[in-house]
Amino acid sequence: MNHLVLHARILELAAVRYTPAGLPALDVMLTHESQVEEAGARRKVALEIKAVAVGEIVKRVQALGLTDHAVFTGFLSAQRQGRGTVFHITGLEH
Repeated sequence: MNHLVLHARILELAAVRYTPAGLPALDVMLTHESQVEEAGARRKVALEIKAVAVGEIVKRVQALGLTDHAVFTGFLSAQRQGRGTVFHITGLEH
């Protein structure tokens, strides 16, 4: 199963582009900070992840402010040309 749920905020937002199929696509950089428990100890986690929204979800992502936290859901995929990982946003709760 490939399903990611991430509480994050938008760090960077690119201009809307269009896929070859004509769907709107929005490249986003998300940032996340939290504390988790690992091996019985508390650990601070901070990360930035490249993400993309395609289709109807683009408008909902654009409506978020850069300081607004949201819960993003979706799946992970290889980036174009296979370098790195990208989070495909399919759901959003604000």
